[in-house]
Amino acid sequence: QVQLVESGGGLVQAGGSLRLSCAASGRTFSMFAMAWFRQAPGKEREFVATINWGGGMTSYADSVKGRFTISRDNAKNTVSLQMNSLKPEDTAVYYCAMSALGFYSGGSAPHEYDYWGQGTQVTVSS
Repeated sequence: QVQLVESGGGLVQAGGSLRLSCAASGRTFSMFAMAWFRQAPGKEREFVATINWGGGMTSYADSVKGRFTISRDNAKNTVSLQMNSLKPEDTAVYYCAMSALGFYSGGSAPHEYDYWGQGTQVTVSS
């Protein structure tokens, strides 16, 4: 049974930083792309960043490019999201997700991911 458990969310002032982590179990982690999505109240879930199975390819939403960095440690079965220069509009519940296909480059559509964590709240105050 695949489990994804996020941690690291919290309350931070605008301009600050947070680091989210997601620990995976129940599947050969190194075979699958991982991604972060977020969902703000009253809005649809949106793509934030993705990293391919090997960690050599990353992609970001335009809204976070240059501020967020996704990384993975296949030896520890974890994926992280370093968030710098946070803005109030980054406030959302952040979810990590694992791709449905193995050896996948990673994409921005939720349907490309078949396992999801429970989410962690990030709140950025102005």
